[in-house]
Amino acid sequence: MTPDAAIAQARKGELLPVYLVTGEEQWLRDQVVAELRTAALGGGVAAFNEDKFTAGEVDVDKVVAAARTVPMMAPRRFVMVRSAERWDSASAGEDDGKKESPLDRLMRYVTEPVDSTCMVIVAAKVDGRRKLATVAKKQNFVVQCEPLDSRKLAAWVVSQCESRGHTIDRDVADLLGELAGPEMAYVNDAVERLSLYVGERAPITEHAVAECIARIRTASSWDLVDAVGTRNLGAALTILFDAYDARDRGLPLLGALAWSIRQLARFQAATDAGMGQDEAAKAAGVYQPFRARELSQKVKAFRPKELERWLLILAETDVALKSSRRPADAILDDMLTRMCGRSAV
Repeated sequence: MTPDAAIAQARKGELLPVYLVTGEEQWLRDQVVAELRTAALGGGVAAFNEDKFTAGEVDVDKVVAAARTVPMMAPRRFVMVRSAERWDSASAGEDDGKKESPLDRLMRYVTEPVDSTCMVIVAAKVDGRRKLATVAKKQNFVVQCEPLDSRKLAAWVVSQCESRGHTIDRDVADLLGELAGPEMAYVNDAVERLSLYVGERAPITEHAVAECIARIRTASSWDLVDAVGTRNLGAALTILFDAYDARDRGLPLLGALAWSIRQLARFQAATDAGMGQDEAAKAAGVYQPFRARELSQKVKAFRPKELERWLLILAETDVALKSSRRPADAILDDMLTRMCGRSAV
């Protein structure tokens, strides 16, 4: 079950007695849980009909007992257990002298749940070999909350802007996802800041993203691509100096550069597959005719393997910026030096 399907189900009041909400995207998990909770407690007093537990801090039998409790002056109870992955080990039940793991003991309830309770089991990840995981998938009560790829994230940005009364071009949404993503919580925060910045019903433009989210504009990122493409290290370092902000360790700059190069790579792959200019541009996430012409001209300057090499360097730089103790500007200098160097292919 997708998060959207679970939310739609909750808003219709058609709740299942058990949900397994899992996946690495915490923002999506939180949204699904919030909708399920609202639907479950909509007709009663939350203080009397809600129990929240954290796996590893409470015995699983207490969770089951809460789920079997009769609602008080309400049609339904809401029982949630967080961090269920803590129970996801074969030896988890041995600490209290029982042979079964907590998840296996929880399965007894899951197979015969109480209809007047909505139990939500939340986990970043559950071993697919577990009976709970296989049954949840088979009976369709598992909600998969996985990170969105770049294209789906851009579409999600568009929908979030529209829900706030703003229009946004698809390529600007793609840029915003690259700058603020991939975690949806950060992207959602960026959309909220942009909404406040541009004002009621005003469009969210590339200029607004540059002013509110990152110093670098897409024109600068393309200038940087051109400088690297011509192996003009001096020009590339000058653009880096103008756009670099020590407060964010240059991550938005890296995101904008990756966005530009990824568009070129997608366009190149599409044209190699036989697509025409406009069709290839749309496959690359570009919907403006003049941008399609620009991509067509730029991609001619690069050898097929060059863009792949750059993307690998960018990925390595991203890891270094987030984990290394080296000064961020030195890491970015090295990145540009490597990109301007000649590849072996």
